[in-house]
Amino acid sequence: MPLSSIGKNGLILAGFAIVTTGLIALTFDGTKDKIDAQRAAKKLATLNQVVPPEYYNNQLFMDCIEISATALGQETKSVYRARQDGADTALAVEFTAPDGYSGNIDLILGVSSGGEVLGVRVLEHAETPGLGDKIEMGVSDWMLSFNGKTYSEEDAKQWKVKKDGGQFDQFTGATITPRAVVNSVARALAYINDNQQQLFNQPANCQVSANSEQQG
Repeated sequence: MPLSSIGKNGLILAGFAIVTTGLIALTFDGTKDKIDAQRAAKKLATLNQVVPPEYYNNQLFMDCIEISATALGQETKSVYRARQDGADTALAVEFTAPDGYSGNIDLILGVSSGGEVLGVRVLEHAETPGLGDKIEMGVSDWMLSFNGKTYSEEDAKQWKVKKDGGQFDQFTGATITPRAVVNSVARALAYINDNQQQLFNQPANCQVSANSEQQG
């Protein structure tokens, strides 16, 4: 093939690449806001499952801080503060169980200012369908077994699955997943018990909070 033809074909391919990249960028820009809005709506719905609406009249989604705490996982986590007429009422804390059967299990925990668990939900996981996925509310109500419970060092032995001498059921044929979740919920509660006032008092610093302040 003549060199001129090779050069011409190369220019055509380069042109296609540039056009394709431009179209992808335009599509991304056009859908990013919609995707972000959908994620925000999903997060707010999940927050309302772990912190009932009657616990707050502030903007829960906006009253948020980002923290780094080994007890909650290696990555930065978000904490949402519920307040009723300015009074601190509850926290919704994201955390990670690093030892699930198939890897990390990302969760969120709602706990009242008195230390009572209001709800626990899964944000993301890769557990085995039919076994470990019983941590999903759409599959099983196992997560409700945390509701109403409190954590203290004195009763730490109870914060295990029954196979390990604790109070929580394991799944038939799958103990690793519930064990990982129970252990991580206990660690998260211990962390909240030790740091509750600081979590309530720290200035909001989540990206969504910063954006809201700039727009205001």
